[in-house]
Amino acid sequence: MATQKKLIKVHPTDNVAVALVNLTAGEVIDFEGESVAIESDVKMKHKIAMVPFNIGDRIIMYGVLVGKASARIERGGLLSTANVKHESDKVTGKTETIGWTAPNIDKWKDRTWQGYHREDGQVGTENVWLFFPLVFCENRNIEILKDIFEKELMKPKENDYQLLLRSLVKTETGGAGNEAASNDANLFNNIEVKFITHQGGCGGIRQDSHSLAKLLAGYVNNPNVAGATVLSLGCQNLQIQIFKDAMDAINPNSKKPVLIYDQQQIGTIESMLSSVVKDTFEAIKKANEIKREPAPLSKLRIGLECGGSDGFSGISANPTLGVLSDHLVALGGTTILSEFPELCGVEQELVNRCIDDKDGKRFLDLMQWYEKTVVDAGSGFDMNPSPGNIKDGLITDAMKSAGAAKKGGTSPITGVFDYGEYINEPGFTLLCTPGNDVECTTAMVGSGANMVLFTTGLGTPTGNPIAPVVKISSNTQLANKMSDIIDIDTGGIITGEKSIDEMADEMLEFIINVASGTIKTKAAILNQNDFIPWKRGVSL
Repeated sequence: MATQKKLIKVHPTDNVAVALVNLTAGEVIDFEGESVAIESDVKMKHKIAMVPFNIGDRIIMYGVLVGKASARIERGGLLSTANVKHESDKVTGKTETIGWTAPNIDKWKDRTWQGYHREDGQVGTENVWLFFPLVFCENRNIEILKDIFEKELMKPKENDYQLLLRSLVKTETGGAGNEAASNDANLFNNIEVKFITHQGGCGGIRQDSHSLAKLLAGYVNNPNVAGATVLSLGCQNLQIQIFKDAMDAINPNSKKPVLIYDQQQIGTIESMLSSVVKDTFEAIKKANEIKREPAPLSKLRIGLECGGSDGFSGISANPTLGVLSDHLVALGGTTILSEFPELCGVEQELVNRCIDDKDGKRFLDLMQWYEKTVVDAGSGFDMNPSPGNIKDGLITDAMKSAGAAKKGGTSPITGVFDYGEYINEPGFTLLCTPGNDVECTTAMVGSGANMVLFTTGLGTPTGNPIAPVVKISSNTQLANKMSDIIDIDTGGIITGEKSIDEMADEMLEFIINVASGTIKTKAAILNQNDFIPWKRGVSL
């Protein structure tokens, strides 16, 4: 086993280091050929000064500006919100074009996975029949359909909590034990039914309804969806025609079955739901005939997400995603980096990685628009780190952002997209979304991601109705403590037991199995089907 290091400097130009273990005041550490005396107790994941800082001095981490000293900090001293303030370099345009050496992909170039091939050439990792409303008024009818279809088609197993309650009830009433009732096998083994509800479609500004229409159209067009049943009340802002126009804008030649019902046009709930049940059952029977077939890795379209990040996220889990992203791009696949509030401070690198100068300008325009809306609301990107982030070492937004951006690797940027736009082209892309876990994951899947890789240092239970969400821990303590939600542990990078490249290879092998349906993610097992549209106001 490799010897556990106590400190790490992420980039050669950094003037701070990260504590890989808890450090004690007075401890002297031999680091990079010099002795560092620790000024005070430092918890793992937090940063210490490698040089003395005076007020206003620039703090560099990941090779970029992540803050300025707001108080004197001695060499070996702890960086905290008491002595560091957020600061990032302002970017006005492209300064150079960053070259890229693609990784060796010989071991992966002939690998395939088993996916659901669609007529438009996309390939799904899942085969889902999706139910959703155009307006919140239809949520109750979606819930009725959910109860009906899940009970009759999916035969959900009774969970441990249900069995526990049953045993308590039977004990109280003198009944038998907690044996489970028998469950018949699923009627259809090659398709799932999933359900979305939301609070939009009417009552807000008209732009919100058009934005929601684009998002829902993206879900229908996602390769993981075989078809959809859509409920409309009739009088709402998000009219059926607006939704149809959004679908046509994404894929005008789509032949995917979409069944739409207008309650005010049909009349009674009974009449509408009876038609829904009969028509959808027939459509699901046909969709169930679609079988998994081999697909190249270039058909993977992966969303790169982080949530509940800690001071290790940018050292272990996120760089592992970056290496994996570079491999997929080299193989002709697509990766998506979003969370624009968490790209603050790394804009210059991203602009310089854009192949097309227009994409660099669009990225900066979207970032500046987003930041202005936040400032106009009386806040700022500097308010982005959560209390949990700060407690575990991410004390400025730029510091958090520099680590979050590591998910995007080093490959050139082939496109920059706004929220709700569908991503069909291969390569590494940027998508404007909030940093909020569910809003971001929701958006990436709406833009075509057929899987999401989600890193976390503190633990978060986010999932998605139609796309597998793979949870990746930055540290082994989390993987052990919250083993029910973590799929992959990258903590071996922190302890020195594994390299980032080794971890990336393991991760790619794992997601091939997830994409092929041979491994079920923890989020899917726990039935975590989160869906939150972004209303284009302020949301960090």
